Amino acid sequence: MRSFRGTSKDYFTASHSVGPVLLLLSVFGTTMTAFAMVGSTGKSFEQGIGVYTLMASSSGIVHSLVFFLVGIKLWAIGKRHGFVTQVQFFRDRFESGALGTLLFPILVLLVIPYVVTGFIGAGTFVQGATRGMFPVAFATSVPATNGAIPPWLTVLIVCFVVLFYIFQGGVRGAVWANAFQTILFLIAGVAALWMIARSLGGLDAASAAVLAKRPELLARQGKIGHGEFLSYMLVPLSVGMFPHLFQNWLTAKSAKSFRVVLIFHPIFILVVWMPCVLIGVWAAGQGLQAASPNAVLGMMMTKYVSDPIVRGLVQAGTIAAIMSMDSQIMALGTMFTEDVVVPLAGKGKLSDRAQVMWSRVFILAIMALAFWLALYPPPNVFDLGVWCFSGFAGLFPLVVAAIYWKRVTTAGAFASVLAMLIVWSVLFYRGLIQPALEGKKPEEPLVLGLMPVAWVVLAAGVALVGVSLATRPPSEATLKKYFA
Repeated sequence: MRSFRGTSKDYFTASHSVGPVLLLLSVFGTTMTAFAMVGSTGKSFEQGIGVYTLMASSSGIVHSLVFFLVGIKLWAIGKRHGFVTQVQFFRDRFESGALGTLLFPILVLLVIPYVVTGFIGAGTFVQGATRGMFPVAFATSVPATNGAIPPWLTVLIVCFVVLFYIFQGGVRGAVWANAFQTILFLIAGVAALWMIARSLGGLDAASAAVLAKRPELLARQGKIGHGEFLSYMLVPLSVGMFPHLFQNWLTAKSAKSFRVVLIFHPIFILVVWMPCVLIGVWAAGQGLQAASPNAVLGMMMTKYVSDPIVRGLVQAGTIAAIMSMDSQIMALGTMFTEDVVVPLAGKGKLSDRAQVMWSRVFILAIMALAFWLALYPPPNVFDLGVWCFSGFAGLFPLVVAAIYWKRVTTAGAFASVLAMLIVWSVLFYRGLIQPALEGKKPEEPLVLGLMPVAWVVLAAGVALVGVSLATRPPSEATLKKYFA
């Protein structure tokens, strides 16, 4: 895969030139952000080893299934009809520009918090990892953060680095960066587990400390109820509607490129998640006092990885994972250009250079907004990530119906999207916004024992099917175009 070719097609889809290994590394890298590295460690610190079965084990299966049933289909459709974004596909599939207008802000709304989790994860990780290193430059009255690099500075540096390579290479630059970052954090995760375990006296000794002090954290389900556990399995469906994954899928050279992804993606999830979850549980067993669950991973590395060079390499690998949210940012720039600017200007009216310029302008605006939001972090990036994924999962019935169900209608699509938006917004306010306004710590926002994602997906699915069956079917021309 050669360097950036200067065209908008190459900037947004890498000219469909990505082979199987690079596709695997880029797809995996863009799904394993701060949510996986920092979030899973913090969540297992609080709730135990059940966090692994909660998300990682189900994700390994569900992700590959979605890649097979949805990803390959969307790649073929996108390449055949020249689509660059999801909105373009849905506008054409449902013969409705208004549907695309509705979807665009919703997708942006869901992606921005996902980007923010990456920034928060980077800031809190580096803060925990550098505690006490700069007592003069970054002195604070809080022992857990005294002498540590402040989160805002880390986030600012990450912003500049990410902007540099996506401005220079677009999707192609993001793909190569994600590939390198994936290799680095796969090695870093295993190395961190081995070195921390050795410092704690080995795997058995580290687990024995947890068993003695916090035995409930070693239960398979941890502190998680059955309904919550089962409904969590719907969260990984979100990958079917990630804008950045849609864009990554379109970079594939051929359908055969997906084979390696289907086989190795679940294995890579195991390699990344297991060390992070174990480190979080061990931290609880050692009685670690963390200012925030988000800082647990960085603090464990600083405390139990003694060699400064090795510690630096492991920390670099963790930062690499956190920075892989570049694809999300690139996807937002692509969507703004293709779904807002080009339709307003008129097809064929903008030069390649102008399209790339508008994408960069929107990316700058999104980065500035995400930076500002990251200055006011929630208690746990894992929970914020789950909320984002729950919204995307609520759109999963729409994409499945668009690909496989001839009878789905435009009205049904509208009803599904609106049902998802209303239910998700109400539950999000109750679960995260309201407790913050009242000065309370957010708890697991269960409704009748189930996670919000269950009700979001149910509402979207019922609205889609019910309204579609009650309204006029799509035109024969559209059916022939997509099902012939």
